[in-house]
Amino acid sequence: QVHLVESGGGLVQAGGSLRLSCAASGSVFRFGVMAWYRQGPGSKRELVARVSRDGRTTYSASVEGRFTISRDDAKHTVSLQMNSLKPEDTSVYYCFMDGDSDDYWGQGTQVTVSS
Repeated sequence: QVHLVESGGGLVQAGGSLRLSCAASGSVFRFGVMAWYRQGPGSKRELVARVSRDGRTTYSASVEGRFTISRDDAKHTVSLQMNSLKPEDTSVYYCFMDGDSDDYWGQGTQVTVSS
Protein backbone atom coordinates (compact mmCIF):
# COMPACT_ATOMS: atom_id res chain seq x y z
CA GLN A 1 0.00 0.00 0.00
CA VAL A 2 1.19 3.49 -0.86
CA HIS A 3 -0.22 6.60 0.74
CA LEU A 4 0.33 10.18 -0.39
CA VAL A 5 0.05 12.92 2.22
CA GLU A 6 -0.13 16.55 1.17
CA SER A 7 0.64 19.64 3.20
CA GLY A 8 1.05 23.37 2.72
CA GLY A 9 -2.38 24.54 1.62
CA GLY A 10 -4.12 27.50 3.19
CA LEU A 11 -5.39 31.03 2.74
CA VAL A 12 -3.24 33.69 1.11
CA GLN A 13 -3.78 37.11 -0.40
CA ALA A 14 -3.47 37.69 -4.12
CA GLY A 15 0.17 38.12 -5.07
CA GLY A 16 1.34 35.90 -2.25
CA SER A 17 3.06 32.53 -2.26
CA LEU A 18 2.45 29.03 -0.97
CA ARG A 19 4.43 25.83 -1.18
CA LEU A 20 2.66 22.48 -1.39
CA SER A 21 4.40 19.26 -0.52
CA CYS A 22 3.41 15.64 -1.01
CA ALA A 23 5.16 12.68 0.57
CA ALA A 24 4.70 9.01 -0.27
CA SER A 25 4.81 6.35 2.41
CA GLY A 26 4.24 2.62 2.57
CA SER A 27 5.54 0.11 0.06
CA VAL A 28 7.47 2.73 -1.85
CA PHE A 29 9.89 1.71 -4.57
CA ARG A 30 10.12 4.11 -7.45
CA PHE A 31 7.79 6.42 -9.29
CA GLY A 32 7.54 7.64 -12.84
CA VAL A 33 5.65 10.85 -13.43
CA MET A 34 4.78 12.98 -10.41
CA ALA A 35 2.25 15.76 -10.81
CA TRP A 36 -0.12 18.24 -9.24
CA TYR A 37 -3.75 18.59 -10.31
CA ARG A 38 -6.47 20.91 -9.07
CA GLN A 39 -10.23 20.84 -9.03
CA GLY A 40 -12.52 23.77 -8.33
CA PRO A 41 -16.22 23.54 -7.39
CA GLY A 42 -18.21 22.21 -10.32
CA SER A 43 -15.09 21.84 -12.44
CA LYS A 44 -13.15 18.95 -13.85
CA ARG A 45 -9.82 18.02 -12.32
CA GLU A 46 -7.09 19.66 -14.38
CA LEU A 47 -3.36 19.18 -14.64
CA VAL A 48 -1.34 21.99 -13.10
CA ALA A 49 2.21 20.68 -13.48
CA ARG A 50 4.04 17.42 -13.99
CA VAL A 51 7.64 16.27 -13.71
CA SER A 52 9.01 13.12 -15.29
CA ARG A 53 11.60 10.88 -13.71
CA ASP A 54 14.31 12.49 -15.83
CA GLY A 55 13.30 15.94 -14.57
CA ARG A 56 11.39 17.26 -17.54
CA THR A 57 8.57 19.56 -16.48
CA THR A 58 5.29 20.61 -18.05
CA TYR A 59 2.97 23.35 -16.85
CA SER A 60 -0.52 24.45 -17.72
CA ALA A 61 -0.62 27.76 -19.52
CA SER A 62 -2.43 29.39 -16.61
CA VAL A 63 0.45 28.78 -14.18
CA GLU A 64 3.48 28.87 -16.47
CA GLY A 65 6.09 31.24 -15.06
CA ARG A 66 4.46 31.43 -11.61
CA PHE A 67 4.56 27.84 -10.35
CA THR A 68 7.53 25.48 -10.08
CA ILE A 69 7.29 21.73 -9.58
CA SER A 70 10.16 19.72 -8.14
CA ARG A 71 10.73 16.17 -6.94
CA ASP A 72 13.07 14.39 -4.58
CA ASP A 73 13.24 10.71 -5.42
CA ALA A 74 15.35 9.86 -2.39
CA LYS A 75 12.58 11.18 -0.12
CA HIS A 76 9.70 10.18 -2.41
CA THR A 77 8.31 13.71 -2.42
CA VAL A 78 6.96 16.18 -4.93
CA SER A 79 6.52 19.90 -4.25
CA LEU A 80 4.81 22.82 -5.92
CA GLN A 81 6.07 26.34 -5.30
CA MET A 82 3.28 28.77 -6.15
CA ASN A 83 4.13 32.44 -6.54
CA SER A 84 2.12 35.46 -7.65
CA LEU A 85 -1.06 33.67 -6.69
CA LYS A 86 -4.35 34.84 -8.16
CA PRO A 87 -7.94 34.37 -6.94
CA GLU A 88 -8.54 32.03 -9.88
CA ASP A 89 -5.91 29.68 -8.44
CA THR A 90 -8.35 28.92 -5.62
CA SER A 91 -8.99 25.19 -5.72
CA VAL A 92 -8.35 21.84 -4.07
CA TYR A 93 -4.90 20.64 -5.13
CA TYR A 94 -4.11 16.94 -5.49
CA CYS A 95 -0.74 15.29 -5.88
CA PHE A 96 -0.31 12.30 -8.16
CA MET A 97 2.41 9.67 -8.49
CA ASP A 98 2.69 7.02 -11.16
CA GLY A 99 3.87 3.82 -9.50
CA ASP A 100 5.23 0.65 -11.08
CA SER A 101 1.85 -1.06 -11.09
CA ASP A 102 -0.65 1.54 -9.96
CA ASP A 103 -1.40 5.26 -9.78
CA TYR A 104 -1.68 7.09 -6.48
CA TRP A 105 -3.50 10.25 -5.42
CA GLY A 106 -3.31 12.43 -2.36
CA GLN A 107 -6.39 13.41 -0.38
CA GLY A 108 -6.31 17.00 -1.57
CA THR A 109 -5.38 20.26 0.10
CA GLN A 110 -7.36 23.49 -0.13
CA VAL A 111 -5.72 26.60 -1.51
CA THR A 112 -7.71 29.81 -1.22
CA VAL A 113 -6.49 33.10 -2.69
CA SER A 114 -8.32 36.21 -1.57
CA SER A 115 -8.52 39.34 -3.71
